[in-house]
Amino acid sequence: MTRVFLVDDHEIVRRGLVDLLGSAPDLTVVGEAASVGEALARIPSSGADVAVLDVRLPDGNGVELCRELRAVLPDLRCLMLTSYADDEALFDAVMAGASGFVLKQILGTDLISAVRTVGAGGSLLDSRATAALMQRIRSERTTDPLAELSDQERAVFDLIGEGLTNREIAERLFLAEKTIKNYVSRLLAKLGMQRRTQAAVLATELRNNRRD
Repeated sequence: MTRVFLVDDHEIVRRGLVDLLGSAPDLTVVGEAASVGEALARIPSSGADVAVLDVRLPDGNGVELCRELRAVLPDLRCLMLTSYADDEALFDAVMAGASGFVLKQILGTDLISAVRTVGAGGSLLDSRATAALMQRIRSERTTDPLAELSDQERAVFDLIGEGLTNREIAERLFLAEKTIKNYVSRLLAKLGMQRRTQAAVLATELRNNRRD
């Protein structure tokens, strides 16, 4: 049985999701929240396996909520649910450690499948948007994009690609979190990037190319 927690500021949406997911014999809704604050207070003690998070919430956004939840509940799987096809939100969600990103226009049966996929440890991300960014990176960089990075910066870069937060990277490398922030700033500057998410997507592309 996969335990699901719902976060959406619209009660009618939550009611519909409860009915929909409750119709699946292997899914059960263990809690609901209408805001970031409520979610942070309720999810840790709910025993949820999957959190379905609205991207836009009255006191914040689902992407940052995902990041905060996974910092304290690393085994929690987050599925982002939104009304808007926003590429930047997708990339931010990837960086925050989300396992999936779907539109509210999704069919009910497909949403059930998405929750099952995420709950089983799979990934469900928008391949179209990811492919577009990959193409942009390829067109902008014809040489080794990491050539200017030091060994330590490369290590930080790889861990960014794994979706780790600065705190988690600091713990992995036995360094202070402030030191990691400095490394991240320097490597982004060297790569000519503005956003941490761009580095994460590049790291994923390079890792996939090595596998091929």
